[in-house]
Amino acid sequence: MSGEFPVIQSAHSLVAKHVTKERWDRVKDIETKTCGFTIAKACACAIEFDNQHCGIYAGDWDSYKDFAPVFDPLIQEYHGILPSATHTSDMDSNKIKGNVASDVPVHSCRIRVGRSIDGFGLSPGITKEQRVGVESLMKKAFANLTGDLAGSYFPLTGMNEAVRQQLVDDHFLFVSGDRNLIAAGMERDWPEGRGIFHNEKKTFLIWVNEEDQLRIISMQMGGDVRGVFERLAKGIKAVGDSVKQESGKDFCLDAKYGYIHSCPTNLGTGMRASVHVDLPGWTQHGVAKLQARCEELHLQPRGTRGESGGQTGFTYDISNKHRLGYSEVELVQKMIDGVNTLWKEDKEFQKKYFGDFPFIASQHSLVAKHVTKEKWDALKNIKTKTSGFTLAKAIACAVQFNNQH
Repeated sequence: MSGEFPVIQSAHSLVAKHVTKERWDRVKDIETKTCGFTIAKACACAIEFDNQHCGIYAGDWDSYKDFAPVFDPLIQEYHGILPSATHTSDMDSNKIKGNVASDVPVHSCRIRVGRSIDGFGLSPGITKEQRVGVESLMKKAFANLTGDLAGSYFPLTGMNEAVRQQLVDDHFLFVSGDRNLIAAGMERDWPEGRGIFHNEKKTFLIWVNEEDQLRIISMQMGGDVRGVFERLAKGIKAVGDSVKQESGKDFCLDAKYGYIHSCPTNLGTGMRASVHVDLPGWTQHGVAKLQARCEELHLQPRGTRGESGGQTGFTYDISNKHRLGYSEVELVQKMIDGVNTLWKEDKEFQKKYFGDFPFIASQHSLVAKHVTKEKWDALKNIKTKTSGFTLAKAIACAVQFNNQH
């Protein structure tokens, strides 16, 4: 039972707009069948904090159905879909055309999705028994993975310090303490029933019982987006088949909202396909203009931190903007094509702003530090007497590759 209509602190959130007193009164006495979730629990973040944009979570698949008077209009506005819309999933990597071009200075690629197993609650509402049940089922599923997907599962409960530190160093570990997740009920019984799986090469990773029951991630260095998507698709199918074999259960797939996630912003594909890429020309042209261009290409740019050198100033995390209303193949294709377009345009901006001074891909190298534009202009036309060697030839490795010291 959710009681009387609350004060919603996040006055500019989607909750404040769509959770009216009339709608609240329609659903306030409902408790979902799977885990007894209520509309008050769903809206907890928007009620407690004043900084939420969305502000609502689902406690189980039932929440989206039982609290539809609230969820439906909110989801339609956020994702820009019609009430009549349906969602189609497509993980066939063979349909991807081309790849990120070989000359694009991409450091790494990462694609993640979420999945939820039918019959268990989602993280905000899941019971202690259900959470442990999900973990138990996943341990069996992981044991069935073979080939390049085979690896190890590391439960958070009882994790020894050496393992914990290695997972921190690999940037794999998720931790407690996020106030939104706490308010939403996602850190109850921490850390029981939670853990991390990764394959031997650390290119296929699954978080168990974090914000979603499963966060499935494929990643690697370089720009082979197609290869990363291919591994993700293979991994999801292998995990799904194993769960089905062990329990008879499927992933929650809704005809209207696609794959079910705890946060409605992730409904549909739940996919974020991203690359870390250098865009010095666009940076010089203007970050606001880059953001506007990404909007046109249905992409989302974020700043990112380099390995040890911190923010380089022109390395961006570029990802697909949409989740619902497009298939996985369509979103990965948009990202590939968009990144290629941005780099093509970037090279034109480099000519405009930097002249013939080359872009040095190895941004943390000694070349990047010591070959300034001033030194380049002073030395660029010199050919050595012995073999006609040039400065351009001398620094070719640092210009072409992003891994030089």
